[in-house]
Amino acid sequence: MDAVEAAHDVPLVAVSAGPGWGKTTLLAQCAGSSPRPFAWVSVDTRDNDPIVFLTYVAVALDRVSPLAPAVFAALATPGASVEATVVPRLGAAFAEVGRPVVLAVDDVHLITEPGCLDALASLVRHVPVGSQIALSARGKHVLPLGALRAQGLSLEVGPDDLRMDEAEARELLAAAGIELADERIAELVERTEGWSAGLYLAALSMRVRGAASAGDELFSGADRGVYDYLRSELLAQLAPDTRRFLTRTSILERLTGPLCDAVLEATGSAATLESLAQSNMFLVPLDANRESYRYHHLFQEMLGSELRQAEPDLIPTLLSRASEWCERNAQPEEALGYAHEAGDVDRAARLTESLAYSVYQSGRVVTADRWLRWAADHGAVERNGGLAVLGALLSAIHGRPALADDWAEEAERTTQERALLDGSASVDSWWAVFRALRCADGIEQMRSDAELATATLSPSGLLYPTAILMLGVSRLLAGDSDAADDTLADATESALAHASPEPAMTALTERALIAIGRGAWVEAEELVERALEVVRRAHLDDYPAVALPCAVMARVRLNRGEGERAQPLLARAQRLRTGLTYGIPWVAAQARVQLARAYLTAADPGGARTVLREVDALLRRQPSLGTIVAELQEARQQLDSMRSQAPGASTLSTAELRVLPYLSTHLSFPEIGERLFISRHTVKSHAMAIYRKLSVSSRGEAVERARELGLV
Repeated sequence: MDAVEAAHDVPLVAVSAGPGWGKTTLLAQCAGSSPRPFAWVSVDTRDNDPIVFLTYVAVALDRVSPLAPAVFAALATPGASVEATVVPRLGAAFAEVGRPVVLAVDDVHLITEPGCLDALASLVRHVPVGSQIALSARGKHVLPLGALRAQGLSLEVGPDDLRMDEAEARELLAAAGIELADERIAELVERTEGWSAGLYLAALSMRVRGAASAGDELFSGADRGVYDYLRSELLAQLAPDTRRFLTRTSILERLTGPLCDAVLEATGSAATLESLAQSNMFLVPLDANRESYRYHHLFQEMLGSELRQAEPDLIPTLLSRASEWCERNAQPEEALGYAHEAGDVDRAARLTESLAYSVYQSGRVVTADRWLRWAADHGAVERNGGLAVLGALLSAIHGRPALADDWAEEAERTTQERALLDGSASVDSWWAVFRALRCADGIEQMRSDAELATATLSPSGLLYPTAILMLGVSRLLAGDSDAADDTLADATESALAHASPEPAMTALTERALIAIGRGAWVEAEELVERALEVVRRAHLDDYPAVALPCAVMARVRLNRGEGERAQPLLARAQRLRTGLTYGIPWVAAQARVQLARAYLTAADPGGARTVLREVDALLRRQPSLGTIVAELQEARQQLDSMRSQAPGASTLSTAELRVLPYLSTHLSFPEIGERLFISRHTVKSHAMAIYRKLSVSSRGEAVERARELGLV
């Protein structure tokens, strides 16, 4: 504790050791005695989603000092770039906290998602003077500590620092009600090698069997020895009912009386939990009322090992009971987790269908992907076609067209043996919405698919507003602007009634484009302002499709001669367009054409030329995009009459903009290439182009300039 507090100028404290060495206890005791407030995050396996993990970090810091609302807005935006938006905002907020603070992240070893680890490593770079990030993990740390260690900017605490000496062991045993002679304590410390959990297990055993048994059985920190010791020296001495309660409830992450009753098909679990907590049986209360608990991770692992050996066939039944109880009691995500562990494919498929879209909308893209992939890997998709369509839809919206195509191929091979949970009678309705979004077979087929979807979807279904939007867009791209305007007005009303901000935003923006086509710039401004208000209220600021209303509003302001007010919108559209791919080609092409026309109005031919090249690439994949093709030709004719200029920030390509936010991280060029699935040579080429276009000569200067321009 003294070493940690003395190292207050070091940005990172890394505590690493095996289970039961007191890592969490050390950080907790530091939190209790330090003059600096601690922002505490306890990690579990469900936090392997960058948005989930960073949300917990933000909430913890916010409790110490309120963070800017923009941080939480970015975390709640579906499709927001973790590297370009979320981490920079959170890092800046951390750096601006008004007083020294320690961000403690416990059990970091449970994080395996690279995006989470990259984000945590990046936050270390934002630690203000006097503050710290303190991490605990089993075994070797996965963060890149080499550079910090070389610069003396980290404090590492390991098993040698955490070993208990004889005096500490005497205190621990005395607190457990055990008094031993000095020579017996010395022997116990030698045999446990000062391992705190081992000493505590010995104390529990002595309470059960008597102090004379101290050290009768050799054991050490090795897992095998711990499990054997626990069985022979502790669990075997407990009453059979208590032992069964402990082992059978070890499947639960969070224990409450009613949940344990349901899992065990018994009564009185709340009283049992309270009794176990009072006897210090490695049970940790999770609320002030002591109504919910969890087992210490080490103890839970030991109990789980015993259950797998004694009653392996009972485990799926216990997990299914937990899943059923959670579903009945409005805990659907917990129910899904237990269904996964139980291998209950049908329940997991039904829960995924009901949760995936809303989870995606909350920004937890990785979580939704993981659930859908589990369903596919366990054969659930074959008879639940709605899951495949959801996978295709979410992949297309998130700018991953190749994955969307994979899901679409899977969808074509599936069936749906029941009605969809949103009330739609057939998966064909959802499939029609996806086909309309992809516009793979031209505008006429797009309209036919949209008509089928609007006619067959449940009016209360989650995709109904999108279906009406697609019908309006298909009419607009076919050149029927009057009919399109009416349909898009209906789409706006439906989307707002269904609390579906994305289709409302897009419908309003498309109507603004219709108004511009008529020369009604004032009406266009009113419509696109409403679209951006929807964005603000729904916290969609960094949603890729917001590039379209930003580009349109930039055109409106440039038309009024307000070039300075248009620049932030142009930068925002430029940054967000990286998420717009041929997954939804009409949005990707339309946003770029509007951005090009804004650049042309601003006398920036370089920027216009860059985005029009990207439209050409989109049209090579999907040439049948209706009126967008004519708009492209008109913009190109205007561009041909303008003189070229030296490359500037507006000429950054989509590929370069994808690399740009990674320049602010700890990642090397080869590591950036691994994240983006490109070679290190390609990363270096993009970086050199970024330096040239931003007129800088280093990564740090590029990041600073990009921040000034609003590109990160």
